[in-house]
Amino acid sequence: MKTDRIALIEAGGTKFIVGVTSGGRTIAARTRIPTTSSAETIGAAIDWLRAQGGDYAAVGIASFGPLDLDPASPCWGHITRTTKAGWSEAAMAAPFARALGCPVAIDTDVNGAALAEYRWGAGQRCRSALYLTVGTGIGGGAVVGGRLIHGASHPEMGHIAMSRHPDDRDFGGICPFHGDCLEGLASGPAIAARWEASLSDLPPGHEAHAIIAWYLARAIMSFQAILAPDRIILGGGVMETPGLLDRVRREVVTAAGGYFAGSPEEMIVAPALGGGAGLLGALALTEVEGNLHAADG
Repeated sequence: MKTDRIALIEAGGTKFIVGVTSGGRTIAARTRIPTTSSAETIGAAIDWLRAQGGDYAAVGIASFGPLDLDPASPCWGHITRTTKAGWSEAAMAAPFARALGCPVAIDTDVNGAALAEYRWGAGQRCRSALYLTVGTGIGGGAVVGGRLIHGASHPEMGHIAMSRHPDDRDFGGICPFHGDCLEGLASGPAIAARWEASLSDLPPGHEAHAIIAWYLARAIMSFQAILAPDRIILGGGVMETPGLLDRVRREVVTAAGGYFAGSPEEMIVAPALGGGAGLLGALALTEVEGNLHAADG
């Protein structure tokens, strides 16, 4: 039976959000599934999708990573080496393709959000946009001319090396691979590791606010120098801290010393799609030519 329904999965480290479109960008139904083992979580998502009717034109998956995204690889659509226990080398795309009998588009969750914001959100009418999520982890995706940037793999913007804030030299960072990379210093768990609270729970005058804004501003300077995006969209739970976005904007201006032109209020913005960015990102991935593949592995 011909259908225009798309199955959508926002695969996160703590939960899967699973949805179904009724055509276009309308999400007709959705559910939340706790992330446990790969077999249990993916199986529950497939069971729910089958219960919605089971007839789909495609599946879009915006997933935590790292991911193997090389279509020629026998491990295409697999999680690779991850800190999420029990998920390294797990097949993400193939179980959905086999169970639902349709092609799959898969990319990182932050790449999906970047593409959705570029097409329908805060990045509309821009030539290029960068989406950076700052939460349990830090990741980034960039869209140039309507296409996501990939190289040998997907970008890992949260793992760039950082200069150290003068008042934050004693903290070793929490990244199990790099210690004090951006994610190791400015993610939610990194904040909790040295101040025993989330950033939003610390008083406005606490040093943590200035330190985290300092790190994020210098990361933005690096991305700005390399990619020169028209817009930088800052999302994730840490960025919901009141006043943090404005602190980052001010710190970027100070750190750049007048080198980069443009208004920070226009260039550095909050997401426009809110909580819908994940599923819309999965949908956007299915609409890009060449993204859909049959998963046989």
